[in-house]
Amino acid sequence: MGMRRVCCGGNKGKVIVADKQIDLSSENLFDILGTTRAMRRLKPDPVPDALIVKILEAGTRAPNGANSQSWHFIVVKDMAIKKAVQLWYKKALDEIVGPRYASSAPPAGSTADKYHRQHLAVEYLTEHFHEAPVWIVACIKHDNPLIPPNRSAGASIYPAVQNMLLAARALGLGASLTTRHLFYEAETEKALGLPEGTHSYAIVPIGYPLGNFGPVGRGDLRDFVSLDRIGQPWDALP
Repeated sequence: MGMRRVCCGGNKGKVIVADKQIDLSSENLFDILGTTRAMRRLKPDPVPDALIVKILEAGTRAPNGANSQSWHFIVVKDMAIKKAVQLWYKKALDEIVGPRYASSAPPAGSTADKYHRQHLAVEYLTEHFHEAPVWIVACIKHDNPLIPPNRSAGASIYPAVQNMLLAARALGLGASLTTRHLFYEAETEKALGLPEGTHSYAIVPIGYPLGNFGPVGRGDLRDFVSLDRIGQPWDALP
């Protein structure tokens, strides 16, 4: 997929995605999908509560198992709570995630330079995690036998997270999905004060972006799509 920037500043300007020019102020769903990148550098400036409510409303419109709506979203602004979680979040980068970045090849659709810049952004988010003005902690209350705490549970929370990321992008807010705190699940969930039976599945830090929105970097569809069986090509793909 060919991608290049024409002009961009915050939520303005245009980019080229797959030879199509996208206006970054567009409200077209596919334009928003194509430019909802992880925004890890955020300003500490306050975000109006009304915008966070809009994002939460978008989240609760997502599909979920049996429409049980077993989710719970914690809006975290308390600096003491955020700092307590950030300690473990940084420990996970230093001891687990950082070494993986250092020894991994760039993913599909990226380059060594882009991957290095991604890692720098990850480091920035880690150091400033607690400074993001708002976190939304996406949880599931596992008190419904239809939503057991197993591999399928994510289907009842991650669509909501994606809705919230898209809503944040549409509102000109930066956000990203992170689950790194789960490397130290017991410690971070204690810091978040989660009651027994409720588990966190993601933290979404939200704020006004320091950088620019732009096209997401992904590989070619042919690398990820098969017809009927894995490895069998599908001629319909471009």
